[in-house]
Amino acid sequence: MNRFANQTVLVTGGSSGIGLAAAQAYAAEGARVIITGRDEAALETARKTLGEGALAWRNDAGSVDAARALAAAVRDAGVKLDAVFINAGVAKLAPFEQIDEALWDQTFDINVKGAYFQMQSLLPVLNEGAAIVLNGSINAHIGMPTSSVYAASKAALISFAKTLSAELLPRAIRVNVVSPGPVATPLYDKFGMNDAQREATAAAIRELVPLKRFATPEEVASTVLHLSAKESAFIVGTEVIVAGGMGQL
Repeated sequence: MNRFANQTVLVTGGSSGIGLAAAQAYAAEGARVIITGRDEAALETARKTLGEGALAWRNDAGSVDAARALAAAVRDAGVKLDAVFINAGVAKLAPFEQIDEALWDQTFDINVKGAYFQMQSLLPVLNEGAAIVLNGSINAHIGMPTSSVYAASKAALISFAKTLSAELLPRAIRVNVVSPGPVATPLYDKFGMNDAQREATAAAIRELVPLKRFATPEEVASTVLHLSAKESAFIVGTEVIVAGGMGQL
């Protein structure tokens, strides 16, 4: 298949995990891909896997100024976007009584404010009928202990899909959400746990998933591509949960 031939796609947080899997899947289907992230070395390594014409730009997903600068860079590159995957995010988990303002601000700056103003900034460089896919989370639905701030930030994205789709209907721009359950990505290595703690946590999470495993990044990426392809043109303001039955069965 070549669903994204002659199209340009932007993936934020595209140097690893779900973002990289989506970027590679877009490229394999003919798209010219632009990825962003914070780690220049990881970005360059990822860019080399995305084919000729791919771009990789360092960007701070929690900064409104950086959001505007990214949109300007897309404009200056002389391209219009056909799809955007707002994937960049942070997951910091802590018990309610241990949450501090710094954790709250970082989570909402990156997951909510950054995502919102990135979409707003990109409006002038989106083609008519473009698709935006937001990376949500099953945590917005299941009430998992220690996830109060993270889950709230993802719930905000789910709300954006509905309200922004309604506002962007005159341009036929669709906004949808993919909400993964547990995914085997480097995100779990960033929780500050040692190997034993990580494995114990992973085992406990697996028990909550009816399929008894983590998803692969590629499994989530396939849904991202579906939501941003022409085949899903009648899917608007919708959340698709990719969680192996977690929170559903």
